Amino acid sequence: MFNEVLGLAFAILNMIFVLIMYKFFGKTGLFVWVGFATVLANIQVVKLIEIFGLTATLGNAVYGSIFLVTDILNEKYGKKEAKKAVWLGFSSLIMMTIIMQLVIQFQPAPDDFAQDSLETIFGLIPRIALGSLIAYIISQYTDVIIFSFLRKVFPADGAFWIRNNGSTMISQLLDTLIFTTIAFVGVFPKEIWLSVFISTYALKFLVSIIGTPFGYLAKRITPVDEK
Repeated sequence: MFNEVLGLAFAILNMIFVLIMYKFFGKTGLFVWVGFATVLANIQVVKLIEIFGLTATLGNAVYGSIFLVTDILNEKYGKKEAKKAVWLGFSSLIMMTIIMQLVIQFQPAPDDFAQDSLETIFGLIPRIALGSLIAYIISQYTDVIIFSFLRKVFPADGAFWIRNNGSTMISQLLDTLIFTTIAFVGVFPKEIWLSVFISTYALKFLVSIIGTPFGYLAKRITPVDEK
């Protein structure tokens, strides 16, 4: 049960960090979190873990927090700001991929100990980044569009959970299917890929549910720079 308990605490910690960034840095803090979390999620995803009896990729908690952030931006500042955050994360991932591919091309010194580890992690990044970039831009735009649609259908403040989870349920399904197919088909056996797909989607949606109360808290927060 260690991974399960740690995973729950880890997801909650990510959501708390989102609120801290929003409280003290406002909308800018949310934009920073999207860029930061996009890069972290694509590093963490190379690690496989066993959780709830399934094989899953790490990174679901921090990646799921990005959907919460774009929903907060959409809810409080409108679709245009949410789309800006999506493109910020997209650009951050492209730049990280290019920079780290150049980093591992440098010839290491005789006493260097980091090159093999960097190659292990970032050598997989181009394929992972391709899957992530395509999945990210499609799923995030889908999330923004569906959230905006649901806000028109369910405009009440108390219906945020419908807007949040309804948009995330569909967009995360697209994201998981596209990403795991591009990143892992041919890398892992079919049964491992299917297990990763199912468990990753389930964990992402669980993170979304965990994040919903934090979305309500964010609605009540007045950032320091907006007082």
